[in-house]
Amino acid sequence: MSNQSNVTLTMSKSFEVEADKVFSAWIQPELMKKWLFTMEMTNKETKSDAEEGGSWEIVDHREGKDYRAIGEYRVINAPNKLVKTFKMPQFSDTEDVLTISFEPTDSGCNMTFVQKIVVPHEEGWTQEDIDKACKEYHDGSKAGWEMMFEGLKQLVETGKIDYPTDNN
Repeated sequence: MSNQSNVTLTMSKSFEVEADKVFSAWIQPELMKKWLFTMEMTNKETKSDAEEGGSWEIVDHREGKDYRAIGEYRVINAPNKLVKTFKMPQFSDTEDVLTISFEPTDSGCNMTFVQKIVVPHEEGWTQEDIDKACKEYHDGSKAGWEMMFEGLKQLVETGKIDYPTDNN
């Protein structure tokens, strides 16, 4: 039996701006640091060498900890398609693949997002354990991306993001 499973998450989002503006927010560090795995006020570092084979990195600092997301650009076909890897080394050595494609619409564009999620298995897991982990990875990823995509939409359509406030 394999020591990992693969789950595919597919999502879409409409934007009231042209695809090149949304595409840019995926590869330009000054835009990435506002929505992608981070918020402007918690972002510690954002790098993007936006060429095929180039790397990207985001470091977010929350509650005294650094969270690092890294990857490599595999396909850059602006403003139609972007393929890049995604990894958070502090949590796992697995690497997901993200494919983002854009289609023009009368009022802007539609973005289709596909994440090939690698779900590592722990020793002794039953099929039930594997199925549960796959669902948790899928649903957790979906919830995170929904939040990020809402920020992305605000950023590209209005120029700013209304970040949620912490009311603890």
